Amino acid sequence: MRVSRLMLVTLREVPADAEISSHKLLLRGGYIRRVTAGVYAYLPLMWRVLKKIISIIQEEMDSTGALETLLPQLQPAELWEQSGRWQGYTEGEGIMFNLVDRQNRKLGLGPTHEEVITSLAGDILRSYRQLPTTLYQTQTKFRDEIRPRFGLMRSREFIMKDAYSFHATEQSLQDTYEKMDNAYRRIFKRCGIEVLPVDADSGAIGGTASQEFMVPADSGEDLILTSEDNSYSANEEKAISLPLEAKPLTEGKYSVVETPFSGSIEELSSNLEMDPSQIIKVIVMIATLEGNEFQPLLICLRGDQDLNEVKLSNVITNLSKKRVIEITPITPEKISLEGLSPFPFGAIGPDLSDDVLCGARTWIKNFMRISDNTASQLKSFVCGANEIHHHRVFTKWENIAYKPETSDIRKAQPGDKCCHDPKQKLQAKRGIEVGHIFQLGRKYSEVLGSTFTNENGSLEPFWMGCYGIGVSRLAQAVVEQNHDDAGIYWPIAIAPFEVIIVVANIQDSTQSNLGEQLYKKLKENDIDVLLDDRKERAGVKFNDADLIGIPFRIVVGRNAKEGNVELWDRANKTSKLLGQKDAVSEVISEINGSST
Repeated sequence: MRVSRLMLVTLREVPADAEISSHKLLLRGGYIRRVTAGVYAYLPLMWRVLKKIISIIQEEMDSTGALETLLPQLQPAELWEQSGRWQGYTEGEGIMFNLVDRQNRKLGLGPTHEEVITSLAGDILRSYRQLPTTLYQTQTKFRDEIRPRFGLMRSREFIMKDAYSFHATEQSLQDTYEKMDNAYRRIFKRCGIEVLPVDADSGAIGGTASQEFMVPADSGEDLILTSEDNSYSANEEKAISLPLEAKPLTEGKYSVVETPFSGSIEELSSNLEMDPSQIIKVIVMIATLEGNEFQPLLICLRGDQDLNEVKLSNVITNLSKKRVIEITPITPEKISLEGLSPFPFGAIGPDLSDDVLCGARTWIKNFMRISDNTASQLKSFVCGANEIHHHRVFTKWENIAYKPETSDIRKAQPGDKCCHDPKQKLQAKRGIEVGHIFQLGRKYSEVLGSTFTNENGSLEPFWMGCYGIGVSRLAQAVVEQNHDDAGIYWPIAIAPFEVIIVVANIQDSTQSNLGEQLYKKLKENDIDVLLDDRKERAGVKFNDADLIGIPFRIVVGRNAKEGNVELWDRANKTSKLLGQKDAVSEVISEINGSST
């Protein structure tokens, strides 16, 4: 390929809408162009990168025995309504683009394909003898992001590889899950990117276990907590830890004290001269469950801890057996809507001996009451006293009328002890999610009625797994991890070209002829080579070569008369003056060596 035919348009100025380095460089390097918010065109250079990533993914997926397919992007609402996900994906802050066709049928543009593939599997895979089976595809997905940003990192249209496996037993699912874990590690290694596998919450996809593959990067949207030796890593939503121990509250006589100017835990602990870990704070919220059912919540946390809403949502789902659409702070309007009486929120609830609040007991019982483990473990503590500007001190759980459910609903924090090795403390990193694998269990097969005939001749639902890689996001994450002030330096395996030949003065016949000879020789050896044949100044060509990040650059310049060229390694920033044959041999050796 010649640069003069590449439609290469590079930018010297940083686009105003670009926020992180990789986004800036892909725009400046002529890899992508914004069409509208969250929607990008992949220009020829970018498409070459994406095709190479897709090829690596196909090779590794095929090696696991997975079968490639292509599923429809338009999906009927009926399947999503049957699985119970239509409302959550299309209403409120739902991310599914949806429409009504001319027959008044509701359709959605696929953000994911669990419903479609599960329905198809139920029609096609009828016997245990056909299992296990894994199907995968690479296609465009659509998600109506509330705030698309960072280029391809969070866009509304993107390329994704998703795979789905079907099994007769849970053990078979676990075996394939491990096989996919290994395949993903190989894929990312071959793409030349460092990833950190972390425990993750299954989110809206659901299932019993999941693992994310994170690219460590300061610009990452996800917070990861890891042990000091990286033997434990988890997304903040999933992370567990051993918190710092609470300071014991000296035994004292129970009493209610006035606490003016104590609108925060910090103010309260200062006024009472107590540590935040000795206080129980209460958060009053309301959960919207599927079916537009509202559930008031009264949440108890130790004063020095913060709420993890993902963990809370999972607890609510387990207790109510209904999926949580959203959790929001309770408002006066919600109180009225639910027929609740106004009440000085901030208290755990009435004491067993409290007769003043008998009238309020009816609506107090409507609350789902959940306490974090750290709060429930306090033997004596400070909490609200059911009236404004008053708190109870030296109270105990056994004196509270309504006992909460106890669970882990707190955020693990940097500095906490690692559960797996208390000698180590958790540390925080930022990360970009590029892959996610799930053990779905029977979540979708049961609700969609997708079954197979087992060895005993009985029908039972499939065990299922789900495995995704954000292909376009992965390409940008590679740039985020592989760039400098001058531009990108692509790993050889996914670079748009492996070598660029820069002829310093294309109008010099000696340089031009030598450049053409090198170009021909490298092509004969199946090297993906780009020849910069433009009538531009040498400095412009060098700057563009650094910006677009081709791994090796052969410069044909003033030493062309002697048959010598400069070989430049983009990533290592090293150069050598070599004869043309030696330069070709070294490049071929480096490229072939990188692919083994």
